Amino acid sequence: MIGVIDYEAGNAPSVVSALTHLGHASRLVASPEELGEVGRVILPGVGSAAATLESLESTGLRKAIEKRVREERIPFLGICVGLQILFEHSEEGDVPCLGWLEGRVRRFDGPGLRVPQIGWNVAEKTREHPLLAGLPRTGHYYFVNSYYVVPTRPEVVLCTTEYGVRFASVVAEGNVYAAQFHVEKSGPLGLRLLDNFARL
Repeated sequence: MIGVIDYEAGNAPSVVSALTHLGHASRLVASPEELGEVGRVILPGVGSAAATLESLESTGLRKAIEKRVREERIPFLGICVGLQILFEHSEEGDVPCLGWLEGRVRRFDGPGLRVPQIGWNVAEKTREHPLLAGLPRTGHYYFVNSYYVVPTRPEVVLCTTEYGVRFASVVAEGNVYAAQFHVEKSGPLGLRLLDNFARL
């Protein structure tokens, strides 16, 4: 059973619909008790890093997620803001994040660059990984983001994308995986990545 974290700023129902389409059992999770009943977890993100972290804190889900993922080592997939909060600090609201991965979150800033980035963009593999099995070296995925992550260690990066700067769009370390783009809105390629996660 895959637990999809359900909080006010998220788009959890869309992720559940995508998993159902792929034939994977899933459920919305809104409490620490519900989180204890699943074998892997997805944190979709829409909105700000600060709002996401505040919601997880207020519901008790932050500590519960950290216990299940960091201590019990169940697979975790972050989507969009769910990727950004894995790092140490975000310029969005100048907030400390979870710190599971080393690095910072920065705002897009460049001449003529429209922020947020909204729409289809190319993600290019930097190396092969089971999360990316069956995906082409380059493919189009759907992004909605004003901020991007700058990992300290390049070895966690699985894909990069160009939007004013080249940034990490898929990362992985151990049992923790995340994508900056919305896998549930990225057509067959996004669904393939989601299916790969469900089968890891």
